[in-house]
Amino acid sequence: MKKAGNMNEEKNYQSIEVILAEQDVPWANDLIGIFQRHLSKRCQIQWGHHSTASLLVELALEPGIGVEGFRIEEVSSGCIRIVGNDKLGLRYGIGKFLRTSRYLQDRFIPSPWRGTSVPARKVRGIYFATHFHNFYHDAPIDQVREYLEELSLWGYNALNIWFDMHHYQGIDDPEARVMIERLKLLLGTAKQTGFNIGFAILANESFADSPIELRADQTFPGTRHVRGGYGLELCPSKPAGRELILKNIQWEFAVFSDLKIDFLWIWPYDQGGCGCEKCRPWGGNAFLRIAEEEAALARKFWPEVKIYLSTWLFDCVKPEGEWEGLHALLEKNPDWVGGVIADSHTDFPHYPLEHDLPENYPLLNFPEISMWGMNPWGTFGANPAPLRFERLWNQAKDKLQGGFPYSEGIFEDINKVVVSRFYWGDVPWQETLREYIAYEFSPHVVEDVIMAIKIMEQNQSRQWMGDSQTHDAYFYMKRAEASLSSKARTSWRWRILFLRSRIERELLSNHGKPTENCRPWFEELTEIYHARNAQECVKPIQMKYGNRD
Repeated sequence: MKKAGNMNEEKNYQSIEVILAEQDVPWANDLIGIFQRHLSKRCQIQWGHHSTASLLVELALEPGIGVEGFRIEEVSSGCIRIVGNDKLGLRYGIGKFLRTSRYLQDRFIPSPWRGTSVPARKVRGIYFATHFHNFYHDAPIDQVREYLEELSLWGYNALNIWFDMHHYQGIDDPEARVMIERLKLLLGTAKQTGFNIGFAILANESFADSPIELRADQTFPGTRHVRGGYGLELCPSKPAGRELILKNIQWEFAVFSDLKIDFLWIWPYDQGGCGCEKCRPWGGNAFLRIAEEEAALARKFWPEVKIYLSTWLFDCVKPEGEWEGLHALLEKNPDWVGGVIADSHTDFPHYPLEHDLPENYPLLNFPEISMWGMNPWGTFGANPAPLRFERLWNQAKDKLQGGFPYSEGIFEDINKVVVSRFYWGDVPWQETLREYIAYEFSPHVVEDVIMAIKIMEQNQSRQWMGDSQTHDAYFYMKRAEASLSSKARTSWRWRILFLRSRIERELLSNHGKPTENCRPWFEELTEIYHARNAQECVKPIQMKYGNRD
């Protein structure tokens, strides 16, 4: 429940103190630090002591609210209490309080939101695709960790990463070791936050030096064009191929063994799979065989690890028996499988909607928030698509216990936030965006920015050619920008959204072709994404610029 008053009637404060009721909690200072950092970014508030502060915010723990839930209440005039059921619940309560407060230059208007909120779904994870020299791969590690903290305030509670073997020349490649240490820092940060952590493996992936004679059959008759592959994957039906797959995976498990891994994803395709006679249909045959062996290896390192089988691109062109093969396995009640992940580039897969999986295998989704309708991904800035993701959510939400959006960078920040609120409690995208825009930019620009986002999403489905409304999107964004503080106007979240409207307006004026005017805008996006060394799929567009026709 919640109760919100009129913001104009709320008292504003110039000094504030934040205290934790349970002084012996070891992570108390972390939460107080989060509160102070995020508030200080938005206004020049003074941090006082109990005797001098005009506002006191008390943080407290109170089991019984509901797992990872929180409550915000007013104790007295000038004293607000944020209560968490547990460590994460208190973090989420802080996030809600910060997002629904308002910030003036040297004053603070505390949130009028009062009530209790408990997440509806247990698994609310995010997947960082740590490859291709994208943001997660190349940005300064402190920036990535800071971004993870910001996402945690929206209600996420799990992080999954991937060590993409294809970048490296074998186990002894020094660059592979560097990447492993980076990933361990990210997972360690998430674990310290209170997240569950895990990583993904591709069932038959390998390094760049994989022996040619052991490689998988890449033909996949009739389906290869929709299933990715590096051409380095191994065939597990070849005894030496199976042996090398397990050797590589065991090495990976060993280097992560000093972390308490909570879950492991085993992935079939994109990249991955083998189309040889002994392996196909991959998802209902050889994939399940090698996955069981990989799960057994994982449990030697982490006996309680939960194994999720992905079904990405199962039966993606025509029925091949992949879903049926998995269903037949689950009906045998295998104890090595902990759950199933399902989703697709387009609509949610039909099979799990039409056939109930055995109830002891929870179903998670994997929203593709990065690539759809955009090539390269993030090329023109932010790619908000809230209507699309609400439609997809409504297809499957009654079957789901949560999920993990697929993220290639920060350009889909809005999509992450929208999906996080679906997991929390089926929150409509309009409500989420009003909260997001008011917090990140200004409450005065909410409706203009929402109108612009709607037009951007329409353009995305039109392959960037746009129509007369493209001018309207730029108009809405330009009018909104005039109302922003300099801090909001120069923030990366605003810039990637504003540049999207500006670039598309320029493209519309030149039949979809970039002009010389676009060059500095693409350069700015490249800097924001830390994409100087990125592969083409995640690097802002690079092409010849010209004058308008």
